[in-house]
Amino acid sequence: MLHKLNQKIQNLINFFSHEIWRINTSSKSNRKIIIYDIVKAFLLTFRNINSSQINTRAAALTYNSLLSIIPLLAVLFAIARGFGFQNIVESQLFEFFTGQKELLTRAMKFIDHSISYAQGGIFLGIGIILLFYTVITLLSNIEDNFNSIWRIQQGRSLFRKFTDYLALIVITPIFFICNAGLTIFLNSSLNFDFFNYVLVPIIKFVPFVIIILLFTILYIYIPNTKVKFKSALMGGLVSGSCFQIFQMLYISGQLGLSKYNAIYGSFAALPLLLFWLQLSWFICLFGVQLSYSYQNINKFSFERETSNISRRYKDFILLTIATLIIKRFETKTPPYTADEISETFKIPSQLVNDSLYYLLKSEIIRETPSNDEMVISYIPSIDINKISISFFFNNIDQLGSEDFKIDKSDEKIKNIWEKTLEIRQLIYRKEGDILLKDI
Repeated sequence: MLHKLNQKIQNLINFFSHEIWRINTSSKSNRKIIIYDIVKAFLLTFRNINSSQINTRAAALTYNSLLSIIPLLAVLFAIARGFGFQNIVESQLFEFFTGQKELLTRAMKFIDHSISYAQGGIFLGIGIILLFYTVITLLSNIEDNFNSIWRIQQGRSLFRKFTDYLALIVITPIFFICNAGLTIFLNSSLNFDFFNYVLVPIIKFVPFVIIILLFTILYIYIPNTKVKFKSALMGGLVSGSCFQIFQMLYISGQLGLSKYNAIYGSFAALPLLLFWLQLSWFICLFGVQLSYSYQNINKFSFERETSNISRRYKDFILLTIATLIIKRFETKTPPYTADEISETFKIPSQLVNDSLYYLLKSEIIRETPSNDEMVISYIPSIDINKISISFFFNNIDQLGSEDFKIDKSDEKIKNIWEKTLEIRQLIYRKEGDILLKDI
């Protein structure tokens, strides 16, 4: 009995760690495919928590947020004050961050001083610029972390950072106003007996819906790539729900943390704020990783094999991708993107990205803008009539450093080195002159 139970557990572990990635979804129903994809997305997300350095990134963003929280709120309130919505935004902030009322009360005093300083004196205008610079720097750090999780090498340009971030800052007060209006409408509707039983349960879920929507918008808007709505919604559902539950636990748990007042005195709010920020950013970045995993789930088949690929198969993949790019260029059709290569030819995404990196470094291909400016495509870097098999593999073989203190003047070492070069030449001699475009 115990042996059978142990065997079932081992089979279950093997299924989730290995076999689930090899299932042929074409023979499954849509419901099973959706379930498998969701399970795979969560498996990938938990597996990549360490490799994506989510804990470290959350700590860094906690530090940046702590330094930027007053300038960020000052800019937010300055915009809200300009439209006459300051009181609404303030009340919504207190409602949204119920567990941070004491800190928000103190922060409001600093905010008033910051706005007054930025608008007056000989530094008129400079203070406002510094406030915006601090906020844009924080948003830029957030984008960099989102891009890293999405494996995006290039962020927004300085111009796009300014315009996109400014739009985000302006839209935020509108979000709070809409939230306040919805709450007032629902509460006023409770005066009618007909709506009473219907709206009471809905009101309890309104905070969840709002925070899920907020996270979903962030996951679509901030990464410098196209994020599908269903992928962002998957991350938003999980992160938004976890964040709201954490908020509820944090507020109720503050009563049990009164002992901090005896230890830290008036500074008791600081460690609690740091704890809240750290865990909030972890939840946020977990959602980013989940969105990325869900959108790219079909590109992670055979992931275990990819990390342990043989030298022979690695050469085959490099030659295949280079040949595909060259042939596409020869026919004067739009160049391939990494996603197109992965999806069209069923090559794991990580293997495609690693291969493209090698081909870029060996100067076989180069990047070029595609029809979508946010996506990079690839074309040959030199005349395709010069890229032969021998040229290709010679460039690949020479990629990297050979500047080591090995005594090649020693007769034994010298002979081995010469034999290594001879073997390489023999490998490519028979059909080395064949051009990749002719394969």
